[in-house]
Amino acid sequence: MNKPAAIGAVLLVTICAALRSQPAQPEAPLNISQAVDLALRNYPSIRVTQEQMNAAAAGIRLAQTAYLPRIDALAQVNRATRNTFFGLLLPQSVIANVDGVPANDFGTVWDSGAGILVTWQPFDFGLRAANVAAAAAAREHAQATVNSTRYDVSVATADAFLTLVAAEQTAQAAQAAVDSWQVLLRTIHAQVAAQLRPGADESRVQAELAAAQTQLAQADQAIDVARANLQQFTGSPASLNVVAGKLVDRLPPDRAEAPLQPSANPLAREQNAAVAQAQSQLSALTRTYYPQFSLQGVASARGTGLVSNGARLGWLNGLAPTTQNYGLGLTITFPVMDKFSIQEQEAIQSANVRAGQAQYQVVTTNLQARFNAALATFTGARRVAESTPVEVSSARVALQQATARYQSGLAPIDDVAQAQRLLVRAQIDDALARLNVWRARLQVETARGDIQPFVAEATQ
Repeated sequence: MNKPAAIGAVLLVTICAALRSQPAQPEAPLNISQAVDLALRNYPSIRVTQEQMNAAAAGIRLAQTAYLPRIDALAQVNRATRNTFFGLLLPQSVIANVDGVPANDFGTVWDSGAGILVTWQPFDFGLRAANVAAAAAAREHAQATVNSTRYDVSVATADAFLTLVAAEQTAQAAQAAVDSWQVLLRTIHAQVAAQLRPGADESRVQAELAAAQTQLAQADQAIDVARANLQQFTGSPASLNVVAGKLVDRLPPDRAEAPLQPSANPLAREQNAAVAQAQSQLSALTRTYYPQFSLQGVASARGTGLVSNGARLGWLNGLAPTTQNYGLGLTITFPVMDKFSIQEQEAIQSANVRAGQAQYQVVTTNLQARFNAALATFTGARRVAESTPVEVSSARVALQQATARYQSGLAPIDDVAQAQRLLVRAQIDDALARLNVWRARLQVETARGDIQPFVAEATQ
């Protein structure tokens, strides 16, 4: 290696090592809108249904090829004996048919043949059109499934985002409790050391601090679980962080709710598309018990090394076709005995159509019930969220008073511990109450079939 090349290689290795040694940049925090967008791009089930829709679209093009004529071409060369005899041979695919005069010897000759057969159906009583319509209905069903999957992933991602924010709010309240108990422990420890307080008070505070630390550890565990659940949808790295925005600062607007239209929900649309596909398949099935008219044209040529008196021409005679034929014809076939099986197939498909229609009613009924329950939950959660600030304020005042009485020697440490626990519980209730209102709003929009208004409100 020459000197400039060696220097270049050393510089390249040095740069790569420096890049590897640089710490990874932390991921930017995600808001709920960004999390939903990531899930729609990355979650594998969406790609699965998208490819299924692509396959259904190809099925339409496959059904349309039935309108094209069928062309079969054949070329063959063989050398074989020419023995033949009179008599019957039932249709089969093993023994080859032999043309010639009755004989029984082992002399062989060359035979060759080439031909082309074109078959086309000029009319089919609507069968091909029905098959194309059935394929189009399958494509529409696949597209509805894609939309339903995207909708389900969006809802699950938004719910996972709210769960992670709720876990973080709980951890913040638990951390505040731990900090408060640590401050109180340092104060009481100094007082116990100065023999101004009994040692039992310090032991009680240590027990309360340990309980608060346990609660904080459980809250941190809940954060890790919620983050892993959100990462499942977004495909983000382990360092995923979220920004709650105004989810914890304000409540969603309380607007007049319009009546639910279940047919607009992607779940209902998917089921309706399944019914339409089953009906299209039934329509195609009813058109199968009709005569099939096939217009056929054939052109062929044969060559043989055998003459009509049984003599053999020898040498290379028969290797090339020498006798030509052509013809045109109309073939009509009718599956007479298929009527009974087709009737049963129609009965099965009709039952599938009725089952799909009944399932559609089940879906719309469940959506209406979910919508009503979500509205009731939203109203109740909003009332709770309006009262929790009073709970927090009262608990904070109660803790201040209990602490003052304890420091004055007018109350035991138990009053302080009880007031501290009430404050932590009130802070958690207050944070979760607002998130519960947002979760209820998500449930309302989920029943409607479009969560984009919720995402826009939560992101502003």
